[in-house]
Amino acid sequence: MEVWQRRWKFGSAEKCIKNAENCTFKLKICNFWFLAQSRNFGRKVEFEFASIILEELALMNFSSFDYDNQTTSDFSFGQTKRTDEANKTEHLRELEGAKERLHLFKADLLEEGSFDAAISGCHAVFHTASPVIANIHDPQVDVLDPAIKGTPNVLASCTKSPSVTRVIMTSSGAAVVHSERPRSSHVVVDETWFSDPDFCKKKMKWYALSKTLAEEAAWRFAKENNIDLISINPGVVLGPMLQPTLNESVAIIAKLINGAKTYANATFGWVDVKDVAIAHILALEVPSAQGRYCLVDTVAHMSQIVEMLRQLYPSLTLPNKCADDKPLEPTYKISKEKSQGLGIEYTPTKVSLRETLENLKEKGFISL
Repeated sequence: MEVWQRRWKFGSAEKCIKNAENCTFKLKICNFWFLAQSRNFGRKVEFEFASIILEELALMNFSSFDYDNQTTSDFSFGQTKRTDEANKTEHLRELEGAKERLHLFKADLLEEGSFDAAISGCHAVFHTASPVIANIHDPQVDVLDPAIKGTPNVLASCTKSPSVTRVIMTSSGAAVVHSERPRSSHVVVDETWFSDPDFCKKKMKWYALSKTLAEEAAWRFAKENNIDLISINPGVVLGPMLQPTLNESVAIIAKLINGAKTYANATFGWVDVKDVAIAHILALEVPSAQGRYCLVDTVAHMSQIVEMLRQLYPSLTLPNKCADDKPLEPTYKISKEKSQGLGIEYTPTKVSLRETLENLKEKGFISL
């Protein structure tokens, strides 16, 4: 497994989150807008986006950016990326300014100390990698080892760099909702909920198991080593993609458009990629931020997602029946109290769906 690191320098963006129209720069990352600020840092800041996987709804893949030169404070953004072929980074190397600002470094999630050089001298670390794979052949190799072993390796490298003040880890709603605890329209899930590893194994929910165990390992390591750790737990992330390939999460939507006869009897939390991006930045910049943050605009059954798509694009041929005859998986609520207290203003899921479809059309994955 290879991982790549890259560093970018930009001007600061004082008003970015509060007023995107007037921000000093806007950085569009894979399938979300990354709005960065420098109000809490008067010096160069290096963000090491550790262990990012392109096939995932990659949280830190740069798509485009625009900025002005009205400010003098520097930002240096770093990223490590897993890749198996050089052409998987070609679209990154072709970005405007890549020749001047993009540097790639190899590392290995499963190799202890592999991230020491990447993290050395950094003030903040974003650890966002975990494979999202629909067809898992070997759960241990495909998803469990990279998540469970890779997370402590990244955190261990953080302990070797005294400059690191905070670590933000991208976990998942999958590490929150999977347990024997009943869920219904009257149930409100919040940050105190944790998925049960035994339940995940029993139901063969390997991705949920990987995120659950990885987060458990992270909290344990952070406590033992006095690391200021924050966990971001988003639902299914919607929004435009950067990479030329179709990631598994957005594929859920693409399949509905491309001739699916049925929709899954499944309920998910849904969130816009812009909101996920801003949550990561706020988790770094807000001094009082702590613990876990669930990120979900709405919880909806797949039948409800199909209905939203039908309202947005009445001419589409969409599935009219569920994949099985069992009772529909119930919806429930996920508390927004803590995330909104951080400063998140959620994008409506219907808006996220429209932007997702337009991007899928642009990339040739669907026809509208």
